[in-house]
Amino acid sequence: MIKPDLTVEIAGIKLRNPVMTASGTFGYGSEFADFMDLESIGAIITKGLSLRPKAGNRTPRIVETPAGMLNAIGLQNVGIDAFIADKVPFLRKINTPVIVNVYGNSLEEYGELAERLDKIREVAGLEVNISCPNVKQGGIVFGTDPKAAYEVVNLVRESTIKPVIVKLSPNVTDVVEMAHASVEAGADAISLINTLTGMAIDLKKRRPVLANVTGGLSGPAIKPVALRMVWQVARAVKVPVIGIGGITSAIDALEFIVAGATAVQVGTASFLDPQATQTIVREMERYLAENGIPGIREMIGTLET
Repeated sequence: MIKPDLTVEIAGIKLRNPVMTASGTFGYGSEFADFMDLESIGAIITKGLSLRPKAGNRTPRIVETPAGMLNAIGLQNVGIDAFIADKVPFLRKINTPVIVNVYGNSLEEYGELAERLDKIREVAGLEVNISCPNVKQGGIVFGTDPKAAYEVVNLVRESTIKPVIVKLSPNVTDVVEMAHASVEAGADAISLINTLTGMAIDLKKRRPVLANVTGGLSGPAIKPVALRMVWQVARAVKVPVIGIGGITSAIDALEFIVAGATAVQVGTASFLDPQATQTIVREMERYLAENGIPGIREMIGTLET
């Protein structure tokens, strides 16, 4: 049996397979080193990074829901100085592309992050989280306004020569419009979806379960929404699309690829099984081999409607 070719390329970043980790679910990579082979997957996407350290929201900030989970972590992270000093030395040791997820509360913060990360050889690319409020413009969320999205992506594009991936929020009226604005601003690839806004209630206390009241819904519950949005965006833009949302198996991942994704990100599944990404790669290879498909690229965008 011939071994299938799982290699893909995202904006010049060559991946040994299309399985990536989702930001916020895999730490900075080192946290999973004792549980799996970090060189078995396509790429590592780090926890969202800001200019300064952030403690995140009050607890409780995670709750299980039917077929998923809500999180209101609040983008807790070590800040870029500690990332460079404490995290990059480990990442230098592994032969897997590292993509850094970045976020800011102003245009200037995004630009400064991109400039600083541009100088770090171990960073293969940036994933821009635009699901954040612009505190200088009344709190409007960058990712829900095409003009605001264009501005932040354009500034990041001007601040780095590294590949720029823009992560889209599903909490919008027209996700295709947001994708177009991002590509016009210089995005090399689009990843979607980020979490859906939701909430959970403690009936006995008649209070929200999360201290933040609302949180981001992830897990298998959001997969149908994610598939639909990936399919819509992949048909509308000419840059690679990365599918995210409820992927727990190779079948899930391959459905996104058939819908038009070049690669996928696995998130919540890693909380249940730290080896989830590695297992999905093996299952994917087995599926292609058993079905006589020589390479994963032959499956991209082959959905018939």
